[in-house]
Amino acid sequence: MTTHGEFSPSPASFRDQTRHNPAARPQGEGGFEREMGREGFSGPTCHLRHRHPPTGWTSFEGPLRPRAYDLSKLAAGPSCPLQARRLMHSRSAEIRFWRLDGRMQSLVRNADGDMMIFVHNGQGHLYCDFGHMAFRDGDYLLIPRGSLWRLETEEPAEFLMVEATNRAFLLADSVTFTRPEIDDAYLQQQDEKNWIVHIKRESAISTLTYPFNPLDTVEWKGDLSVLGINWRDLRDRGSQALFATDRLEIGNFVRHPKQQGRAAARPAVCHSNDDVDELMFYHRGAFLACENIHPGMITFHPSGFPHGMDTGGAAGNHPASYDSIPDEEVVMMLDSRDMLHVDDTIPGGVEWKGYVHSW
Repeated sequence: MTTHGEFSPSPASFRDQTRHNPAARPQGEGGFEREMGREGFSGPTCHLRHRHPPTGWTSFEGPLRPRAYDLSKLAAGPSCPLQARRLMHSRSAEIRFWRLDGRMQSLVRNADGDMMIFVHNGQGHLYCDFGHMAFRDGDYLLIPRGSLWRLETEEPAEFLMVEATNRAFLLADSVTFTRPEIDDAYLQQQDEKNWIVHIKRESAISTLTYPFNPLDTVEWKGDLSVLGINWRDLRDRGSQALFATDRLEIGNFVRHPKQQGRAAARPAVCHSNDDVDELMFYHRGAFLACENIHPGMITFHPSGFPHGMDTGGAAGNHPASYDSIPDEEVVMMLDSRDMLHVDDTIPGGVEWKGYVHSW
């Protein structure tokens, strides 16, 4: 086929045009607005005004049903992070939740893909092939596929982990990451004792034993290593993309309800993000836009239907005083082009069943 010229996702002559029938348009500011977007709202978008709420369904059954889970209700799982509680999975990703209190007793290596570890609570130290780095709550830790590592925590810690299955994460150019150092703490942990290493490949675990600590690097150079960034150090305190593959994107979102005022504390419209499944992990804040959502919860919105402001938002259930709410709302966001499947091992009582009717 012979082609001429350039292609774009929408005709240039159609952009920013409005279509309406004055006789059908709701009076004044009435009606219900919905935003429809492609490419995670970085592509063509459209704002529509409806007579009825797009989320006004009376029932919703099937695999696309929106879900919310309170991860604080999960019991402590396996001590090995490669076998941590799996929440969701697709052909290109796995999402797990893990708790650690103290020191990992073995080393791990993921041969299935890069890992992104988000530190929800706690602080401690990461030791890996590339050296040592301290971590704290709010850190994003990127561990390349095949890297050997372990953690030590100074207090009980919780982590949300995302595996880019058979893929490598690309990095946002606008973000300045930190890297591990071969410092005194790293050299001091090297010894001649027996160490066990667990390796995951196609979800199966292989185990090997060394008569010494294989985290014994004395020098390295190159542009491949473990990386870290804390959301507090991001220059963009709104929505910031951090890591991406061809099928997955991870970002951070920060909102300041006290500074932005009541009108900005809740989203203005519902939206349809039809190219990706959306997962949001609520890290810090009061989340005025999501009644009954608190830190430690995740919400899941598969593509294919509109979602957005909950009924609490529409009713204006704001706190009487903004002095009583945290200064920031912080959310880890994940968009997946492949359909995410909820793991059937999540125990009962963790899911908030009423979420599907909360808008």
